[in-house]
Amino acid sequence: MRNPQRRWFLRCAAVGTALGTQMVRAGSFDDFFIAIQRDDARGIENLLRRGFDPDTRDAKGQVGLVMALQLGSLNAFNALLSAPKIDINARNAHNESALMMAALKGHLEVVKTLIGREADINHPNWAPLHYAAASPLPGQAAIISLLLEHHAYIDATSPNGTTPLMMAAQYGSAENVQRLLDEGADPLLKNQLHLTAVDFAQRAQRKDIAEHIAAAVRQRQPQQGQW
Repeated sequence: MRNPQRRWFLRCAAVGTALGTQMVRAGSFDDFFIAIQRDDARGIENLLRRGFDPDTRDAKGQVGLVMALQLGSLNAFNALLSAPKIDINARNAHNESALMMAALKGHLEVVKTLIGREADINHPNWAPLHYAAASPLPGQAAIISLLLEHHAYIDATSPNGTTPLMMAAQYGSAENVQRLLDEGADPLLKNQLHLTAVDFAQRAQRKDIAEHIAAAVRQRQPQQGQW
């Protein structure tokens, strides 16, 4: 084969190989997120053995670990967690981490595991404690206590100044509210709109919770009179 023909042949072969590799990667990308949706641990393990990146994001910026917890795909989550290079603290496009999602979804054992793997408990913006406090699921108070035991900042503020107690007042259970108050959350703090936890409860038409928080304020600062 003459040199010009050989060069042309080699270029064609290289292009074909590159296109084939891209097609394989595209197929693996789809297979990865389908496996998470189906809670298919074996499918994920096969992809990881082939070198697929466990921190790959989908088209919307979602992270595999966070997606698995959001969907309740705990087998898929455990398969991902076993990947040696997995980033425990990877955030999705909404700045949510696996620990935040586990706290929101009430997965106490997962929260314990992630804390043991040095997941970030305190960081700027929304924190795992906000997510734990906002969930009305049974047993959330145990997750709140666990995060606090590992030095979660009880009055952490979101970008607009919202605290975990405010989130609990509007969305969480009465038990969440009580646990935060018992642990020392400040009910007098205000967000950027000058709203307190009582205001959050009232805005959600949760009269009992609003009265409960107001009673806690009166108990702590009786000198300021009645609410």
